[in-house]
Amino acid sequence: MKILIIDIETTGFLRKGSIVEVGMVSLNLNTGGVKVLFDSLCCENIFSDKHYEHPLGWIFNNSDITPDDIWDAPDFDTLKEEMQYHIDNHKLGATAFNNIFDFKFLEDRGLTFGIKLPCPMKLATPIIKLPQKGNRGGYKWPNVEEAWKHFFPDTQYTELHRGADDARHEAYIIYELYKLGKFKVEGI
Repeated sequence: MKILIIDIETTGFLRKGSIVEVGMVSLNLNTGGVKVLFDSLCCENIFSDKHYEHPLGWIFNNSDITPDDIWDAPDFDTLKEEMQYHIDNHKLGATAFNNIFDFKFLEDRGLTFGIKLPCPMKLATPIIKLPQKGNRGGYKWPNVEEAWKHFFPDTQYTELHRGADDARHEAYIIYELYKLGKFKVEGI
């Protein structure tokens, strides 16, 4: 009973951003075990100097990834077959923290998903209950660090904004949601 958790790092949003790293982990819903399956920097053919200049390039200021790392990374297209293999090999489905963001990027690049599982960020929102800024109604979507702090208050974690490391921590959050009965997988 394994599901796939994906985390991508990009230089910006879909229309102008470039994927620079992909991490994929498998989460065993019976045991809570997490295994890194895929962890690679990548360089898309659209990557250029503009991807590390404002307004793009957020990832280079918020992680230890450098533009030189990306120029030296494998071509994204050469990694697609392996990524698709891991997606296809998880028949129960895949998800990501803010899965709309990750799925749209990957689908735009030609990857396909059989079953898209619920978004853990959205499922965690009414549990964590972080207030919106400016007294707007409802609750704020938690980031990974905020969700981690809620579910694992005694274990320090700083998000590295690195694909596999982020996906691994997100998997532990998803497992907590699963144990609470909030993260549901059809057929289980």
